[in-house]
Amino acid sequence: MHPALSVIFFTTASGAGYGMLTLLGLLAPLGVLPQDRWFGGIALGVALAFIVAGLLSSTFHLGHPERAWRALTQWRSSWLSREGVLALLTFIPAGLFGLGWVVLGKLDDWSVWGYLAAALAMVTVYSTSMIYASLKTIRHWNNRLVPVGYLVLGVMTGAVFLVAVTTFYGAQSNLLVLLALVSLLIATLVKLKYWTAVDNEPEKSDAGTATGLGSIGRVRAFEAPHTSDNWVMKEMGYRIGRKHAGKLRNIALLLGFVVPALCLIAILATGSSVLLALVAVLSAAVGVVAERWLFFAEAKHVVGLYYGR
Repeated sequence: MHPALSVIFFTTASGAGYGMLTLLGLLAPLGVLPQDRWFGGIALGVALAFIVAGLLSSTFHLGHPERAWRALTQWRSSWLSREGVLALLTFIPAGLFGLGWVVLGKLDDWSVWGYLAAALAMVTVYSTSMIYASLKTIRHWNNRLVPVGYLVLGVMTGAVFLVAVTTFYGAQSNLLVLLALVSLLIATLVKLKYWTAVDNEPEKSDAGTATGLGSIGRVRAFEAPHTSDNWVMKEMGYRIGRKHAGKLRNIALLLGFVVPALCLIAILATGSSVLLALVAVLSAAVGVVAERWLFFAEAKHVVGLYYGR
């Protein structure tokens, strides 16, 4: 599948934003994070900025962005529509949580809205993942680990970004750093398991099963269906060499998981460090973008069989 930059930015930025919002909604009322309204305003502002930026970027992948609102009407049958509806609904408890915490300074009294915002944030990320996981035509996406990966990567990136915000604010929380490390470990294991699964799982379809002629013998295309590239071949026939995919996987692992983990361990060992937090954020961002680019580039659509692949 063609890795569109707008969709890659959408899934990574909004995932990090929803991850931050989830952690803020759960941890701030429990006293794990600073309670003052200035921190709440900064942290919630960063989280919502990522969410809004991601949602806006997703419209650039549409042929007619001005018609994006129509997607909200198909929530009964479409995960894309459910994602849009849930994304909008999440702003309601998130806004009320911010109102109680930042404006009124009554975090404890308004904590229920934080819990609700956290729940809706995770359900929204799950809906995003199901846009891909529900497609049986793409083996790499029709995998039970895809929703798990989206959820843990969202929490992981949100945790790393939130560590940076607390560090810049001068209120580092060792418990938050430990939670970020645990999320990094879980995300690494899930990603490795996913890559192993898609590499070892046999192809479910070939030209023989597609035509129903496989029982007769090997089926192959007599002639190419087109003399030049078309939209389907561009969007659903993207190819990446195994050699390059392997290098990008290593880059994603190193920058997305290993370097941030080392930075967080160093923060725990040496105390608060703005530089280490900044390196962790930048590394995680680049690594997750590489991971998400591969998520699209390595996915094979069964329509490729029509073109002799």
